[in-house]
Amino acid sequence: MLLLRRARAPPRLPPRRSLSRLLDRYGFVPPASLTPSPREPPRAAANSAAAKKRRAKKPPYRPPSSLDRGGRPPARSDLPFDFRFSYTESSPASKPIGLREPKYSPFGPGRLDRPWTGLCAPAVDATLRDVAADDPLPEAERGLEEARRRERERVLGEPLTPAERAFLVDKCQKNRTKRQINLGRDGLTHNMLNDIHNNWKSCEAVRVKCLGVPTVDMQNVSHQLEDKTGGLIIHRHGGQLILYRGRHYNPKKRPVIPLMLWKPAEPIYPRLIKTTIDGLTVEETKQMRKKGLHVPVLTKLAKNGYYATLVPMVRDAFLTDELVRIDCKGLPKSDYKKIGVKLRDLVPCILVSFDKEQIIVWRGKEDGSLQDQTQKSCPSVIDSDDASVKNETRDQEQTPSDWSSDESSGDPSGSHVLNTRWTEMVLSIDGAVYPNGIGGKQAS
Repeated sequence: MLLLRRARAPPRLPPRRSLSRLLDRYGFVPPASLTPSPREPPRAAANSAAAKKRRAKKPPYRPPSSLDRGGRPPARSDLPFDFRFSYTESSPASKPIGLREPKYSPFGPGRLDRPWTGLCAPAVDATLRDVAADDPLPEAERGLEEARRRERERVLGEPLTPAERAFLVDKCQKNRTKRQINLGRDGLTHNMLNDIHNNWKSCEAVRVKCLGVPTVDMQNVSHQLEDKTGGLIIHRHGGQLILYRGRHYNPKKRPVIPLMLWKPAEPIYPRLIKTTIDGLTVEETKQMRKKGLHVPVLTKLAKNGYYATLVPMVRDAFLTDELVRIDCKGLPKSDYKKIGVKLRDLVPCILVSFDKEQIIVWRGKEDGSLQDQTQKSCPSVIDSDDASVKNETRDQEQTPSDWSSDESSGDPSGSHVLNTRWTEMVLSIDGAVYPNGIGGKQAS
């Protein structure tokens, strides 16, 4: 019976300790660091405060902000001109009809002592202008212009000799230095003035490469570079300019140029393409736009090309055709719109359409509707060329060999007048031979 009872008894599980006999066999004693210890008694208040003081975390790193002036006064600049984002692509004569954003200064809050009007930061407060006065330019602005002219003449000093000019031009070529300032679709921007003065610290002249929309009017680019920097262009070959700083330029006394921290929003201007062209009916306007898309292409513009010969080409084309089409495929929309505005003012002509990435311009009626505009615009260009040549002859004694063939664009003696059916206009100021297209290929 006893055997049967033992057989029927359920088997009991072995003790938990018998699952591993390593502890009994080797006599392993765990170290004190592995055995749980009873909770330590609370420390004194003084000890805990000292521990918290020692373990205080460092404040998170805060990068310096250009907007935080730290109580410093706003910067003051004595430059005698209005601060604009671009000096070549914006004109004080063109008045916008509205602003796209409030008048936030792109220089940052409290960084400049000039107010921002939405278009520029004027050197003279606009509220001082007298609307009823015959001369809208106040006496303060005339004084600034005169001071700027005297300061520029003082810094330039004596004219460069032909040998000095040739030495500086050779020193700034691509095979001698990589120092270059690129002037792109935005033209001469305000922050670019600071880059030019930074380059003038270590060299007397700097190379400026001009490409894109501003090259349509290279005379304006040259004028703005000399006017805003106070330097002198001593060489020009196509879109490449060499800007000389002057004999008495002192880098330690360079003008204060506050930098723009962001690009201001473009203001709202009137529409370039109207529903009906002045002097035409709605049907005639529609027919002209359809006809303009089928006329032969005058030239194809390459992206970021050199467009200095575009205006003379359009003037030549108007001798035989009333509509001119320019292919702008691949160009940003803002670029060929700016080119159209420049053609409207420089040729002059009437904008017809920007459809299908094409610039279509019309020379106007043959009754001389644009004759007055032409006579007003072309002589002004010649007069400005005469003034620039006289000033440069007075400032710098140069020989014709020092200038490249492209610089004849600033010489009014090479211009010739042609009698046409619709107007008497200056055809070409430079008389240059046009290459195959403007920065691209010539259309067949």
